[in-house]
Amino acid sequence: MHILITGGTGFIGSTLCPQLLIDGHRLTLLSRDPAKVLRAYGSRVKVIRTLTEFPRDEPLDAVINLAGAGIADRPWTVSRKQQLHASRITLTEELVNVLRRREQRPRVMISGSATGWYGDQGDSVLEETSTLRARDSNAHEEYIHTLCQDWETAARAVESMGVRLCILRTGVVLGQSGGMLKRLLPVFGLGLGGRLGSGQQWLSWIALGDFVNIVRALLVDESQSGIFNATAPKPVTNAEFTAVVAHALNRPALLPIPGALLRLAMGEMSVLLLGSQRVLPSRMLEAGFRFRSRTLEDCLRNELH
Repeated sequence: MHILITGGTGFIGSTLCPQLLIDGHRLTLLSRDPAKVLRAYGSRVKVIRTLTEFPRDEPLDAVINLAGAGIADRPWTVSRKQQLHASRITLTEELVNVLRRREQRPRVMISGSATGWYGDQGDSVLEETSTLRARDSNAHEEYIHTLCQDWETAARAVESMGVRLCILRTGVVLGQSGGMLKRLLPVFGLGLGGRLGSGQQWLSWIALGDFVNIVRALLVDESQSGIFNATAPKPVTNAEFTAVVAHALNRPALLPIPGALLRLAMGEMSVLLLGSQRVLPSRMLEAGFRFRSRTLEDCLRNELH
């Protein structure tokens, strides 16, 4: 396959792209830093700076659209929210417009979203058919839902072109090379870890390796389309997560952080740590996908070697 990829140089993309190359696919990466791509992959991939650079007459089999500025990298100021919107929704709209102008369209597009779509739903078990039921009509988590909803809506425009669309509502991706785990390991390694707030909020996570394999599976399984929860089968509470990570590192985790302090320090963004989504990957399980890391213990063992 010839695959066009957005978001191919970050934490997830830097693991996904080498695997796709091993699978024998030909890749074109959208990147504002072509030199970085060339250092990573050499001549094995083609790089474009803008979507309009992609030749209209070049055959294209698939699109993987995972670009998006880090949701937790900076405080949610007005300008930061504009960046989060532009890197997800605006880019996806531009991608759709590029595909619309082509005579030959890809067979499949895999596009990103997040479990934040579901909002804060406490202990409720959430599957792909679940709806948004915010526990507080004024809750801050509505921002994440709106961001994800707009992102998914922008991607759905390719369905009218006959393109098979798979949308991944992704949980927290865990891998040693980046993301949440990379940030937490030094803290827990010093014995400074602890539960956040009550610790009863649910965390839906997925091992980096399993996420990559979900993308690979959906690329080739033409019977699959629609919404997929890209999460492990065994979500955990924050307290459980804290205990498992501390045990894996053989360190104590005795420094809980009160929810009120997190809200004061992080403001609206604190919902990322205090919101609760108990998400199950029902459709991937029904499709027969085998998770290598079904439990958090498996994940830490596999990802941390």
